[in-house]
Order: sequence, then structure tokens, then C-alpha cells
Amino acid sequence: MAAACIQKGFEYLVISDHSKSALLCQRPQRRPHPRTTRPDRRTQQKLAPFTIFKSIECDILNDGALDYTEDILATFDLVITSIHSNLKMTGEKAMSRLLRALENPYTTILGHMTGRLLLSRPGYPVDHRTVIDTCIKNKVAIELNAHPRRLDIDWRWISYALDRGALISIDPDAHSIDGYKDIRYGTLAAQKPASHQPKT
Repeated sequence: MAAACIQKGFEYLVISDHSKSALLCQRPQRRPHPRTTRPDRRTQQKLAPFTIFKSIECDILNDGALDYTEDILATFDLVITSIHSNLKMTGEKAMSRLLRALENPYTTILGHMTGRLLLSRPGYPVDHRTVIDTCIKNKVAIELNAHPRRLDIDWRWISYALDRGALISIDPDAHSIDGYKDIRYGTLAAQKPASHQPKT
């Protein structure tokens, strides 16, 4: 994965496994999966100046708490927080979960803000302005998930986020080398002109 990034001209790779509660993983243990271990010094030196960052995509639980305790979260270079469970919820419930997670000092990036899957799942209802403003307040970057089935955050909110001073993290959500090509979809979405801003 790192060699493919270098070949494409990227400067770093974030390796981010899912946390223990994700249905994608079904791992009951409290300890993070070994694949999230930071590469050893020799590997980092061999790849320099390219850098591999150790991360986790940590589930936002039903009450807005994160899936790992602070002592575990402190071991990562960055923490992506996302909702993967109980997706059929009211806007009030979705906002409660998101806002509590954004207040966690270890949250670095908010992953796929609405949880939508294009053409199959609309995503949970959120107040985009409040979420964006809360991300800015807590110095949390907002993911633009470039997978063509997600493209979440919706491009129509990017100009509002940037005007307010938010950081947008465009990533391919790659689960294989082939997935790197999806970064272009996120880049194109981010470059769309802000023709109009949604009301909600």
C-alpha cells in the first residue's frame, strides 16, 4: 500500500482499521487490532520522506461516546470518528451522538458525516451548519469520503465549511491499492462551484 502511494506521488499514508464495535470487524477484544501498529523505525527510515500514520476509525456509540477509552485513543497519531450502527434515527439523536463525539479531545477527523450510501441509503438527518461549526470549534477536520458510493460530506456544504475556516480531509477510503483511484471523485466534488447552499 505504501509503495503504491509513493508511486502515485502521495506524501503519506494513513492506515486506519475499524474499532472493536464495528459490525465490519466483529472483534470482541478491547485491544486494537495488530494491523494498526505503527511501522517500525527501520521501515519509516526506508520510506522517508514518505510517512505512514497509525490511525483508527473509531465507532461513535449510541450515546455519543467513542468505542475505545482515552488511554487507547492516545496511542494513535490521529482518530477518525464515525457512526456505523443504529443508522435509522431521528435528527435529534444523530446530532446528540455527533456533537458528543466532536467534543472528545481525541477526535481528529469526523468520518462520513451523514452515513449515506448514494442510490441506496439517504443517511441520517443532521444539521450541517451546527456540525460544521462544532468541528471548527473543536479543531476537527471534516472528511470528504471520496468513495463514489459515499461522497460524504455533500459537496454543496463544502463552500460553507471552507468559508467558516474548516479543514476538509479528502480521502479515497481505500480498502485495496485499486481503491486509491477514487481520490479523483472526492477532488472533483470539492472543486464543484457553490451554485447554491442547501437550506438544511
